[in-house]
Amino acid sequence: MGGGRKRRRDGSEAPSIHPRNRYAAAAPDFAALAELYPSFRPYVSVSERGRASVDFTDFSATRELTRVLLLHDHGVNWWIPDGQLCPTVPNRSNYIHWIEDLLSSNLTPPISSSSGRVRGFDIGTGANCIYPLLGASLLGWSFVGSDVTDVALEWAKKNVENNPHLTELIEIRNANAASLSSESEAIVREPIRENVLEPVEDAAMQKPPVLVCVVKESESFDFCMCNPPFFESIEEAGLNPKTSCGGTAEEMVCPGGELAFVTHIIEDSVSLKNSFRWFTSMVGRKANLKLLMSKARKAGASVVKTTEFVQGQTARWGLAWSFIAPRNKVLRSTTPAKNHHSFMLQGLRREHGAFQVLKSIEAFFLASKLSCKIDTLSFSVDVTLSDEQTEAAILHGDDYAGSLEESSAKLQSVVKGVSFCITVFEQIPGTLLIKGSLLNKALSGSPMVSM
Repeated sequence: MGGGRKRRRDGSEAPSIHPRNRYAAAAPDFAALAELYPSFRPYVSVSERGRASVDFTDFSATRELTRVLLLHDHGVNWWIPDGQLCPTVPNRSNYIHWIEDLLSSNLTPPISSSSGRVRGFDIGTGANCIYPLLGASLLGWSFVGSDVTDVALEWAKKNVENNPHLTELIEIRNANAASLSSESEAIVREPIRENVLEPVEDAAMQKPPVLVCVVKESESFDFCMCNPPFFESIEEAGLNPKTSCGGTAEEMVCPGGELAFVTHIIEDSVSLKNSFRWFTSMVGRKANLKLLMSKARKAGASVVKTTEFVQGQTARWGLAWSFIAPRNKVLRSTTPAKNHHSFMLQGLRREHGAFQVLKSIEAFFLASKLSCKIDTLSFSVDVTLSDEQTEAAILHGDDYAGSLEESSAKLQSVVKGVSFCITVFEQIPGTLLIKGSLLNKALSGSPMVSM
């Protein structure tokens, strides 16, 4: 079938570039850019078939491409010295547009102290200052970009100053200096860490300033964002031979890697829960994403959201959480409702036939204290949730976490007595088809996410 989105081997939809991304319709035309910008020409190769390409293992080529794209498509003057982390514009734009989606959604209301202009906080903005420059040039957002190294702060300020039309929108802040000046007024976070979050093993005792003591007491932001140091060592950071984006040890590495760094953001967010509408970070490992989602929920976040970014050959995920009570207590599906799902089990041994699997399904739901009725003639199990279990499923699914006060009394339009049927079909010996069907047809347009 043509024209559809790409799918993974397991049948799920593969992530694609954000539809509002400037490069969603067409990738950058390297040949055309080389004609317009002579400094870019030496880095463009043309194949015998006339296809232009860039060597992304060459730091100078990657840096020049970023410079040209920012100038040509965003009207932004930009440069970084050798060795600093060089961002790719299309990928970083995805993160900006995802935050735009979060802010425009009805999941959480704007914070009461928020002004008319969207205001963001970029943790570790780097010499490249890419997120403030993109957010300000694309959407007119204002930013505070923080960092701790002299080189990063110097070049981030230069990149802002070289764009006079953006200087009033972007402030570059020395996180170390802000932390020292706020030390006497710092919020004590140690009891929160001990009681709410588990420490990450092997992390350094002295953590760099992230949000607490860097965000001023009177400040409020619509969101924070972060491209964290993903790695635990500089050797680990250099394992990808397909790209050369540079990056200093301060930008790429921290004790405990991204898990420790983003955990630090979650810890700080507990103290600043009323100062931000959304806390967000990029995550490089899916295993860490699941751990960090759990940590955000354990910290008391009322909403937790994730996404997957298209990063060329590299997988990246976005994590967002908020402590603001959700505007809508009931989760509403934004995708067409499905009344059934199915999947295959292949390569099963003889002792794992349809009947044995059916009994295992029944045992699983009975152990979960759900009402079950097995039909061995049709090889099916009917499962029913009580009213209390239905409400819990709605309020405490993947998108909502933590307790919502008086939620049961405030629930509206809740469909009672959710029930579904699971059927096991033996296709051939060793291969089973498992099909789950929603029995409450009225739920097709209900607030609940359907099966």
